[in-house]
Amino acid sequence: MPLELTVTVPILGGSLPPLPPRAVPERWTDGYPAGEASLHGSISRAAPLARAVGRARPDPAGLDWFLLAWRLHLLEPTDRGELLAPKVLAQRWQQVGVIPYPHQLETARRVVEELDGRAILADEVGLGKTLEAGLILKEYLLRGQVERALILVPPSLILQWDHELREKLEIDPVIQRHPSDWERSGVILGSLDLAKRSPHREILLEQTFDLLIVDEAHKLKNPRTQNHQLVRAIPRTYTLLVTATPVQNGLEELFHLTTLLRPGQLGTYRTFQAAFMIDRHTPRAPEELRRLLGRVMIRHRHRDVAQRLPERRVETLLVEPTPEERALYEAVTRLVQEGYRRVGNLGGMLPLITLQRELVSSVEAACATLAKMRSEGTLDRATADQLLEQARAVPRQSKLERCLELIRQTEGQILLFTEYRATQQLLIQRLQAEGIAALPFDGSLSTSRKAYVREVFRRAGRVLVSTDSGAEGLNFQFCHQVLHYDLPWNPMRLEQRIGRVHRLGQTRPVQVWTLAVRDTVEAYMLYLLHQKIRLFEAVIGDLETILAGHVFQGSLEAAFTRALVDARDEADLLARLDALADQILAERRRLERSRERIPWL
Repeated sequence: MPLELTVTVPILGGSLPPLPPRAVPERWTDGYPAGEASLHGSISRAAPLARAVGRARPDPAGLDWFLLAWRLHLLEPTDRGELLAPKVLAQRWQQVGVIPYPHQLETARRVVEELDGRAILADEVGLGKTLEAGLILKEYLLRGQVERALILVPPSLILQWDHELREKLEIDPVIQRHPSDWERSGVILGSLDLAKRSPHREILLEQTFDLLIVDEAHKLKNPRTQNHQLVRAIPRTYTLLVTATPVQNGLEELFHLTTLLRPGQLGTYRTFQAAFMIDRHTPRAPEELRRLLGRVMIRHRHRDVAQRLPERRVETLLVEPTPEERALYEAVTRLVQEGYRRVGNLGGMLPLITLQRELVSSVEAACATLAKMRSEGTLDRATADQLLEQARAVPRQSKLERCLELIRQTEGQILLFTEYRATQQLLIQRLQAEGIAALPFDGSLSTSRKAYVREVFRRAGRVLVSTDSGAEGLNFQFCHQVLHYDLPWNPMRLEQRIGRVHRLGQTRPVQVWTLAVRDTVEAYMLYLLHQKIRLFEAVIGDLETILAGHVFQGSLEAAFTRALVDARDEADLLARLDALADQILAERRRLERSRERIPWL
């Protein structure tokens, strides 16, 4: 395992290279001023060096052991502050299409070299905080400074973290499934929600870790919560707190997160209030506060990082359904409304709402779900059979025809997204039947297979038909056109789709098309996201901050679904969506006022 070693030696002449000429890189022959210079080197195989050192017994305070490693071809020189991980991962990144942002590499360097491995990683959403944290972990593993690490994340993010670590960083974590897994060696990935409960908490507190990483760290902002108390008590050397929203409701949250990381950095809460808070939202001495936070927190904003991105052009394509499609959709909508009146809660309605969404994606996706609901008894057999018969009688699918027409009329490669595998298969079949070079891309593919398909698409493909899990974390800057065949209700996922091509390295304007069937759930969601809150024009980090704030008890998807099932008619639904948009816009204005007071946060 590579280690970084540093030795400080006297330089007398100022022009002689500090190492003997064994294909010395040019930077080692630069002149040094009289005095001392620090030499950095990466030791790739420590065991042979240890044996040689044992025989030669060099002066540990001098240069002899360093030169010994050099002559044995066990050492490669590195610049001061140079990271080992990007070199080690270069081939993997090329395979999977990862091009790290400059700010990500700089963040990793700062945390390792300047912040002593304790930092709040607070970049806005979409700027790659997960990769930053993983890169820091990889760097410490390569240097031999971390052997045992614990990563605590929300349950919904465990698989995403596992994917990111394995595919991009060549780290194989242990996913915690049993209490004894907390005691295993290496990198352990687990749920923060589970970790705080007994017996998990007791087992964890008996362990010692070299590095602790906590994602969604804004959940630690209250020192009275079990989350905060657990993280504070876990024995560790280094700590990374990952959050896009270090402040949601008040400056005291900054104090508690910083104190969790570096106790005393901001004094006591009473002295912090006196020195830095006019009120919860207005800082006193903001530049001094910024200076102190700069020792623990790294934050990048979209407007700073993405200023070099080309233009994004957005077009919405509303599709008129056929009479048969309209009748089928209305039949399922009646089922949703009747079921909600009978059940009275959203939980029992999710299968029917999913069916409603699938209908506006493809008949094939809806039929697969109907068959499953019938076999599981979620829907009575007679109703399911009637809907299946009605679905199979649909003569043509208007959205599919519009999609094919658009692709025929468009030049260049297209990254086409759908949420559903059945829809993906339909699109592949129809595109290939039209003689269009279409490739499927989804989460079931192995890392090597993804790399292969991506390269085939880059060289000769016309359309890559991907699910959200398929393209997660991969970059396609060689393509500049994105087509949303159906619409995810999570706006972050929508932005992540576009972010596969609209990112650093893109040189052409990015074209985004969104298909939606008129007067259906996806058209209403598009009305909310596009017309009302101007999602495609907003800074996505702002929207994540808003949706994570106190306005929404739950998710935007849940708020939208409640409006959908509670509405008496279309006019009532639009009024409810307008009210929901007003909440979001009011929160955005509050956020803007807060930024006027603290422009750097």
